[in-house]
Amino acid sequence: VEDRMSQQQREFFLREQLKEIKKELGITKEGPESETDKFEARIKKLKLSEEAKERIDEELEKLQLIEPASPEYNVTRTYLDWLTILPWGIYSKDFFNIQRAARILNRDHYGLKDVKDRILELISVGIIHGDLAGSIVLLVGPPGTGKTSVGQSIAKALGRKYFRFSLGGMRDEAEIKGHRRTYIGALPGKFVNAIKTCKTSNPVIMLDEIDKIGASFHGDPASALLEVLDPEQNKDFLDHYLDVRFDLSNVLFICTANQTDTIPPALLDRMEVIRLSGYILEEKLEIARKHLLPKQLKIHGLKKNQFSLPKPVLREIIDGYAREAGVRSLENNLKKLLRKTARKFVEEEIDQVKISKDDLPDMLGRKAFAEESRYKKPKIGVITGLAYTSVGGATLFIEASSVEAKNPGFKQTGQLGDVMVESTEIAYTFIRSLGSNDKKIKDFFAQNFVHLHVPAGATPKDGPSAGITMACALQSLVAHEAIIPNLAMTGELTLTGLVMPIGGVKEKTIAAKRAGITQLIFPAENKKDFEDLDGSIIGKITPYFVKTFAEVLPICFPNLKGTKKIKISKT
Repeated sequence: VEDRMSQQQREFFLREQLKEIKKELGITKEGPESETDKFEARIKKLKLSEEAKERIDEELEKLQLIEPASPEYNVTRTYLDWLTILPWGIYSKDFFNIQRAARILNRDHYGLKDVKDRILELISVGIIHGDLAGSIVLLVGPPGTGKTSVGQSIAKALGRKYFRFSLGGMRDEAEIKGHRRTYIGALPGKFVNAIKTCKTSNPVIMLDEIDKIGASFHGDPASALLEVLDPEQNKDFLDHYLDVRFDLSNVLFICTANQTDTIPPALLDRMEVIRLSGYILEEKLEIARKHLLPKQLKIHGLKKNQFSLPKPVLREIIDGYAREAGVRSLENNLKKLLRKTARKFVEEEIDQVKISKDDLPDMLGRKAFAEESRYKKPKIGVITGLAYTSVGGATLFIEASSVEAKNPGFKQTGQLGDVMVESTEIAYTFIRSLGSNDKKIKDFFAQNFVHLHVPAGATPKDGPSAGITMACALQSLVAHEAIIPNLAMTGELTLTGLVMPIGGVKEKTIAAKRAGITQLIFPAENKKDFEDLDGSIIGKITPYFVKTFAEVLPICFPNLKGTKKIKISKT
């Protein structure tokens, strides 16, 4: 102990000697004085709030009184470093040029009309007002539709700095609002760090995967985001570490999500939702030709004249290997093609490669998507429905079968969720209730056990929108008649036979078009949603809009006795 004490005394003595020598030589200031000068030089360049100025003055006084060897010195110095390095009152100049913004957005992304319109509207307001206030936008859509990359294009169009971080799996509230300074190694949260990195108080901050945010005993980050994403509150955002209010009201927040179901309602209410639907085949062709292929050729070091991918072959790749809603899988397949092409150049010493349809099995393997599993010919008890999932729209098949039994009844399979199970029971009860006026229906249910199944049994399914599809499958079984070909439907059914509106009209229409379906039945209340769709999506599709199940029957079974002909509602 005595040796350790003497060593510490010696070190202290040497430090004091060094301090005096430097002072006499006039080399530099030491300890608190030099740090104070550094912070004061920073302060002169900032437009501090009164609260921040008072806090910095207090901490500077404290710093001058603390010994540099003290642990408290480092804590105070780090705190002052954060307070003075933030861009208080410093804003980047916005580019108020609507033509330039439109050019950048169109150059970087194909489609995304709603997103582009919203940004151009924002810039238009800035031109009129002379200032661009902060905004909170939520982009919702399937994976691979360009939600994340559009944030960079928006920042470029506005001439703002860009910062992105993912909220996926985040479970600690301190990630958002920082740690209190009482903890060792405390630091500010993500938003203060973003402002520090961008060196401006009005960047574009992208919050990726906001629907995948978690919660734990450390707190609920989604609740912490309420203050950040509220235009009325974020001008006084309080980070736990800074403990001084910072103005985030000029930040443009762009959030992304695959679905809104898992986002807390209070948080969702604070954001302007813009939905990005999946791409149809024609759109994917354009994206591949104009964006993906040139980008991948450059990455793989190939020139345009060295690699030829004819349009029919590209169409085959999209249809057989990349039929998902986005274009991520399409890009991966193009990478695979170009890697194999590069190998051919090296091994065979050729000048050009032209890909044909016959080359695809060797270069990309077996097709990921076989011919659409829609029945080639209509079959009794089988109806095509439409589903809306987090990865876009999809076709859904409902199968109904019956077995003569002494104990009639009903069961459903296909890993259905609670809401979908209730929907099957409503469909069963409704079709059975028609038997009060029809002896054939009454006898059928009195003598048969009915089984309703939704294929792809390993995939969980839920939602009420397959109500009329299930009822049609049961009606087909009872009447022993198949529906007309190339017809699909979606709509919630009530016990009284009303057809209720559903969501995901665009995604479901795209899925139907992808599957080659030409006739669709929608609830009448969704007519406006369908009419708002782009002509490239609804072209060659005949829509029917129904209010009750009685209107569905003559469309599906035109030759069935007792059905009344109705006028087809077209857009």
